[in-house]
Amino acid sequence: MRALLPLIAVALLSVACPPPARAAGLEPFVATYDAWYEGKQAGAATMRLQPQGAQWQIDLGIRGNRGLAGILALNLDQDTLFDVVGDNVYRPLRQSTTRKAAVFFNRKVEGVYDWNTGTARWTGDISKRRRDPVALKPGDMSALLINLAVMRDAAPGAALQYRFVDGGRVREYAYQVAADTELVQVGEISYSALRVSRTNGGNDEMIIWVADGVPTPVRILQRENGEDAVDLRLVEYQGAP
Repeated sequence: MRALLPLIAVALLSVACPPPARAAGLEPFVATYDAWYEGKQAGAATMRLQPQGAQWQIDLGIRGNRGLAGILALNLDQDTLFDVVGDNVYRPLRQSTTRKAAVFFNRKVEGVYDWNTGTARWTGDISKRRRDPVALKPGDMSALLINLAVMRDAAPGAALQYRFVDGGRVREYAYQVAADTELVQVGEISYSALRVSRTNGGNDEMIIWVADGVPTPVRILQRENGEDAVDLRLVEYQGAP
């Protein structure tokens, strides 16, 4: 399964800590999703955005509980610690991904984005080639941060461009936002949402639906070779103090 681009219990802050960058338009939230795999309901997911002092952390946890295929593909934890700089730029500082499959394996990869040296490096259960340092450029983001940036930037008809730097890999991600909203049925709730589609993923498609006033995607769909793979459908969300 490809890394999920992208998407909240809040830690209590000491009174000595400065407030997070609310001016950047970020607000804490927790969202729960039904997780589908290859067209069948296979588990659940939770996405959280929470302040960490003057920084922020976004987490995504997916748990498969139905069928062997779902269990193998849908046990994943991702998180990114980041700050907000310049003109509302999300800058990753630390990232981790943990994949579990019952007793078969438990793999964890951790990355550090060192903006002082201009390099990022990953350690853990990762190939030697991907352990090599990656030269950073302004605007580089992890998979989860790209999801958050899509929420920030989606506007009717917009073309979006991001550089993905995650897990020792570098890729250009291009998205096209639909000109008009469409009705997205998620469970018993309908949302008027903009479809945001990755246009340069080849056989690996990513579609994110963004609804006005909802801080998290209402649906995230990954398709591989023309078939639905991972499909996260929003169940509920709430803000956090």
